[in-house]
Amino acid sequence: MSSRTGTSNPWAQGVTIFAAAMLAIIGFVQVFQGIAAIAKDDLLVTTENYLFSFDTTTWGWIHLVLGILFIVIAFAIMTGNAFARGAGIGIAILSIVANFLWLPYYPVWGVLIIAFNVVLIWALANYTPDFES
Repeated sequence: MSSRTGTSNPWAQGVTIFAAAMLAIIGFVQVFQGIAAIAKDDLLVTTENYLFSFDTTTWGWIHLVLGILFIVIAFAIMTGNAFARGAGIGIAILSIVANFLWLPYYPVWGVLIIAFNVVLIWALANYTPDFES
């Protein structure tokens, strides 16, 4: 039998800190990925006849904006904003879609970021705050 004393659950705190750290990491990787695509669009090689093809500069701006949003949401989660957890899940879903469409340009990074986003969604969804009784 356990009683709630109003103290915070260390597992919940750990998962929240992990999720915020994952958001920040993914955000910085997205920013660097976006900068690389904007600065040297000839650096990336594309496959022919891919259905979702955009100019690499466009993809660079998409990743740059996603990365900045990730970083902002990570800091909001660190402050304890409950809305930021939902926003984090939403932006992670958008990032999964964007990186799936990005696969022909940089498949290794795309798959890596998709995997990070799946872990991030798990971490944000498993947060359970303690309530005082």
